Amino acid sequence: MKIRTILGAALAAALALGATPAAAQFGGLGSLAKKAGIGLPSLQKAPISTSLSDAKWSAPDQDGFTPRDPKRSLAQLQRTPNGGFVLQPGYYEFHDQSYCLHAGTHGPGGGDGYLFGPTKGSAQDAVMSIVRNSVSHPEIDQHDIQTLLWAIVARARFEDLSTEHKAIAARLLTPRQLASLNRNALDLLTTGPLANNLPSGLRQVLQAEADLRRMLTSPGTSFAELERVAVLAGAAGIGPGSQDVPSGRWSLHPDGYYIRYLPQSYSNTVVNIWVPQGSAGVGKEYDPATHIAVPGNTNRQRLIQSGRAYRNQ
Repeated sequence: MKIRTILGAALAAALALGATPAAAQFGGLGSLAKKAGIGLPSLQKAPISTSLSDAKWSAPDQDGFTPRDPKRSLAQLQRTPNGGFVLQPGYYEFHDQSYCLHAGTHGPGGGDGYLFGPTKGSAQDAVMSIVRNSVSHPEIDQHDIQTLLWAIVARARFEDLSTEHKAIAARLLTPRQLASLNRNALDLLTTGPLANNLPSGLRQVLQAEADLRRMLTSPGTSFAELERVAVLAGAAGIGPGSQDVPSGRWSLHPDGYYIRYLPQSYSNTVVNIWVPQGSAGVGKEYDPATHIAVPGNTNRQRLIQSGRAYRNQ
C-alpha cells in the first residue's frame, strides 16, 4: 500500500472517530477558530513542510570561495521591524540562535552541508511570528521558544500546555494564530497496523511527535527530556533522497545575495552573507525567519534561523 494511501486512510479514520473542530477554550478562542475556518482538515498539511526539494538555490560553483571583503558583523547593519537586517555590499557574519523544526531526527554533524530553503507549511505564519517577535523579547529564554516550536511541529494542543508556556505564546502570537494551533493529535498514526506499514524513518518521526505531544502536556517535563526525544543521539546515517552537500556550500538567495549556514549545534548557527557590489541584494532585507537551513542529509534537522544573537547558555 502506498504511503499516501495509508496516511489518507489514517486521516479518514481520525475523522470517523468523531473528533470535532477546535472548540476547546484557550482564552475564549473557540469562536475565533470557527471564524478562521480551522478544523481537522488542516492536519493533512505538515506544520512545516520545507524539504530538500525546496532548497533550489545551491551554488556549487562557489565551493571553497571566500569573499575578499573584510568580514564584518551583520549586527552593524540597520535592523528591520521583522528583526532582520537591511543588506549593504560586503561580507558579513552573524552567530544566531537557531531552532530545530524536525523532531525525531539528528542534529548537525559529520561535515554535512546546509542549503537555503524558504519557510513553508500550514503553520508557517505562526512559526515565523514566534521567531520574528522573539527578537523584541530578549527576556524569553531560547529553550522556551524552542519548546513552542516543538509544540507546533508535533501538532500539540496549545490549550493543554503549561500556564507558563501559554503565557509566552500569547506574547509572541496573535489570538487568531493561537486558535489555529489548537489541534487534535493523530496518535493512531504511531500505533497499530497503520504505523506498522510506515517506513521506519517516517514512523520514527511520527512517534517522536506523539511523544512530544504527551510530554508537553505532562507537568514537570524538563527541557532536557524534550530534547532527548526531539534530537536523536548517535550516528545519523544517510537518509532517503539525500544529496552530497559539502559543509560551507553557498546558496544564491533569490533576492540576489549569497548565504551559507555553519551550524554549531541545532541551537546555534554561524551565518555568512556575501552581498556583491552592485548586486540585486543591496538594500534587500535578510529576514532570518524566512530562512530554513536544509541539510543535504535528510536524516538531519531543518534549522530555522533567527535575528537573536547566540550566547552560551
